[in-house]
Amino acid sequence: MPEITLLEAIRQGIDEMMAADGRIFVFGEDVGRRGGVFRVTEGLIDKYGSLRVLDAPLAESVIVGACIGAAMNDMLPIAEIQFADFIYPAFNQIISEAARIHYRSNGDWSVPMVIRAPYGGGIHGALYHSQSIEAFFCHMPGIKVVAPSTPYDAKGLLKTSIEDPNPVLFLEHKKCYRLIKGEVPDEDYRIPIGKADIKRAGRDITVITYGLMLHFCLEAAEELATEGVEVEVLDLRTLRPLDSEAILSSVRKTSKVLIVHEDNLTGGLGGEIAAMIGQQAFEYLDGPITRICAPDVPAMPYSKPLEDAFMPSPALIADAMRRLAAY
Repeated sequence: MPEITLLEAIRQGIDEMMAADGRIFVFGEDVGRRGGVFRVTEGLIDKYGSLRVLDAPLAESVIVGACIGAAMNDMLPIAEIQFADFIYPAFNQIISEAARIHYRSNGDWSVPMVIRAPYGGGIHGALYHSQSIEAFFCHMPGIKVVAPSTPYDAKGLLKTSIEDPNPVLFLEHKKCYRLIKGEVPDEDYRIPIGKADIKRAGRDITVITYGLMLHFCLEAAEELATEGVEVEVLDLRTLRPLDSEAILSSVRKTSKVLIVHEDNLTGGLGGEIAAMIGQQAFEYLDGPITRICAPDVPAMPYSKPLEDAFMPSPALIADAMRRLAAY
């Protein structure tokens, strides 16, 4: 199988789906001739024209609102938010409209749309280009939240998201775009939403994570293996709905849990996962449910030393694994 970047896998997924279904279009800031700020949609306007790859004004509420209307009229829009940090002007459209239309219409209307948003830090993007916004949307029933960590998962999950009858927030870690490479088959495939994946099997500790942190956790787990500690790394892939079966199955096997995410500690997804484990697998635990997350400061700093202090690192994760293994 050819090895490609996460960015290339997402572009391939969009391209192949647009070729297969004329109802699919892309709408976002600079997605046309420029190919998006990260060049994810580069070349698509030449293949599909300006009626299917549309440059939007600098108005996220317009991008999402127009896509909601199109989705309710038998189109399959892919809305691109240039940076996840800019999604807040569209928050009302997503939460009050896209997520609720199916419920409030008693099933008469659906909103089959994908909202792509690059998120996360590690690129010196500072306050307005580094945010992790997933917890806001994981709170809301009616919208699915997907956060793939590898090229294979990204392409398969994107195709599934486009075909889903519900709105899907598709989060793409911007530091992973060109950093992470992996094998992706040429043949068509899908990965189901709501299914986690064990990226490394182990017996001593379960680490639950997603996004860039998956790769940091795998690096830390390899280090712990040299010390005789076998860590199981579970990649959530989908944040809403969570794969509770996979989470609980792994916890019951290892009896120790470390949850790692780049989002702030308070109100982050880790708290919900910890509550689930505490309620449904408490008797299996041999140590405290532990979290490694970003600190509760308003935003990621620009300064490299401060950015490094803000983001969880492989060394910090490895130290947490050691402490947990010692129980």
